[in-house]
Amino acid sequence: MHPHAAGGAGKATAPYGSWESPISAAAVSAAGRTAEGLAVAGDGRLVWVETRPEEGGRAVLVKEPAEPGGKARDVTPQGFAVRSLAQEYGGGAFAVQGDVVVFSNYSDQRLYKQSIGDNSPLPLTPDYVRSVVRYADGVFDPHFHRFVTVMEDHRHSSSNPITTIAAVRISDRDIKEPTMLVCGNDFYAFPRVDPTKKRMAWIEWSNPNMSWDKSQLWVGYFNEKGEVQKRICVAGGDPTLVESPTEPKWSSKGELFFITDRRSGFWNICKWDEQSNLVTTLYSLDAEFSKPMWIFGVSSYDFLGKDDSSHKIICCYRQNGKSYVGVLDYDSNPFSKIDIPFSSVNNIVSGDGSFYIEGASASLPVSIAKVTLDEKRTMATDFSIVWSSSEDVAKFKSYFSFPEFVDFPTVIPGQHAYAYFYAPYNDIFQGSSDEKPPLLVRTHGGPTDEARGVLDLSVQYWTSRGWAFVDVNYGGSSGYGREFRERLLGQWGVVDVNDCCSCAAFLVETGRVDGQRLCVTGESAGGFTTLACLAFRQTFKGGSSLYGIADLASLRAGMHKFEAYYIDNLVGNKQAYFERSPINFVDKFSCPVILFQGLEDTVVSPDQATKIYKAIKDKGLPVALVEYEGEQHGFRKAENIKFTLEREMVFFARLVGKFKVADDITPIKIENFD
Repeated sequence: MHPHAAGGAGKATAPYGSWESPISAAAVSAAGRTAEGLAVAGDGRLVWVETRPEEGGRAVLVKEPAEPGGKARDVTPQGFAVRSLAQEYGGGAFAVQGDVVVFSNYSDQRLYKQSIGDNSPLPLTPDYVRSVVRYADGVFDPHFHRFVTVMEDHRHSSSNPITTIAAVRISDRDIKEPTMLVCGNDFYAFPRVDPTKKRMAWIEWSNPNMSWDKSQLWVGYFNEKGEVQKRICVAGGDPTLVESPTEPKWSSKGELFFITDRRSGFWNICKWDEQSNLVTTLYSLDAEFSKPMWIFGVSSYDFLGKDDSSHKIICCYRQNGKSYVGVLDYDSNPFSKIDIPFSSVNNIVSGDGSFYIEGASASLPVSIAKVTLDEKRTMATDFSIVWSSSEDVAKFKSYFSFPEFVDFPTVIPGQHAYAYFYAPYNDIFQGSSDEKPPLLVRTHGGPTDEARGVLDLSVQYWTSRGWAFVDVNYGGSSGYGREFRERLLGQWGVVDVNDCCSCAAFLVETGRVDGQRLCVTGESAGGFTTLACLAFRQTFKGGSSLYGIADLASLRAGMHKFEAYYIDNLVGNKQAYFERSPINFVDKFSCPVILFQGLEDTVVSPDQATKIYKAIKDKGLPVALVEYEGEQHGFRKAENIKFTLEREMVFFARLVGKFKVADDITPIKIENFD
């Protein structure tokens, strides 16, 4: 039963999908702000990157107000934006020490140094043409007064850039070429300098692996010139162990902690003993204390207190579709769960006597909260929101649909996958007893990623108008351990497709939705799964692909270095590339499709959308294509987010739902229909 009410007394009855709702597409796009990275400045206040759809997706460094309830202050001046393009997806675009920030500027990808409060950032790296050198995941090196960072150099090859760990001088007035510290492997991340000794840790991995498949943790020792003179492999070097270490951090006493999934297949927090070169798991749990590193700069745990004298770590883990926060004593190993309102957590950083956490829940949108603990550090005494992606969201609360965690059977006997189901809900309207609602199935991107059951106005936009909505975590999704994640190896376009169709069928069989009005949507890799569902199954009556993949071979041929072999691992041989590409089986499509594509997308080429659009049009099926100038992989501009949602809604209403939407939206022309 829906948590709002026991019945629909006093509500108006109207066809599902036709309900009026105050949650407009404009409200959704206004709630599209995101936080990208957290750090604590020298005065103990938080700084973070905020992306702003209303400014064309510009990313701005913001600082927490001095007084609770005050207004956060922009650190980044006009003319600058804090965003890295390293590995195409970026992240880790800034670091703070005291009141000094070093950040990657979006337009030229140079590193700049800026004092908080000063609006004149100074460049630290050379001005290369066309942003051919990119930086991410940098940290300050206290021993040699420099900035140590991952550097991605496209000067010699745009398709196969050279990635290294490099040092950038931050005191010289003269701008110099960065100094290479570590090189030779395909990828690097998490360079972290020991505050007590002249050494650093880092993660590295090589093709054909992604970092979550197999990686290595190294420690390198600096000589007096600051060069890495010798190194030791801490984790990932044993050929008898398959593991993917991640997130190394040094305590203030020079102890090295990190997260790895050796033996259990779940990412747990570990500690390195330098003398024996042995690794100890601090707290063993069949849960994920980290996540796949799609972007740089993830922080899933931190040391409590300024000098971590308490020997306690604040951390989060993911288990059975929910995030938990806790304090781990790394000397005696007891673990205390901390009760906070978030059911999903992305990042944690420690402050002085408190910690900051980025998360969300079914009733809270993505937010940053400051959490204060009691003296024993086993219980939260205060939880206050510092930043919200949607400050006005509370006014829509009476229209919210809350997610139900669904465990459904797959086509493999005895095997299950997971989803979050949102029933249609509206404060004023209800459906009639003789009608079941239409269903929109959303298949997440990645595909090694995870749908989370949190408040998302782009979901509520549908449910408040009378649609049922389900977010599927098909086999291959993250959050459920290595074994679940590896269901998709060699099976992309099979397992994900089967699971999305099985989930829809399960919801029909359990009486929740109308089996004749099932639709599917997805972005990027989710767009591929959407198109594959439409090509190879007859489950759905309509689909929407946002910058999705129609031709796997074409994607592989033009893929950037970070994911160059990822596709091979997921698809397999040449025959599988052909047999799972929807573009090769347009004759099997039987329902309407709408496509949305950014014309500056460097991950999924715009011609993917153009080709499948033309092929479906030539077959005679209803089809529409919307292309956006200035958009890349993922829409960042408010007007385009709004336009996409509205046209998707009207498209499905006209061709599948057979109802009229309440909103005044001008439909776009649909080929072979209008």
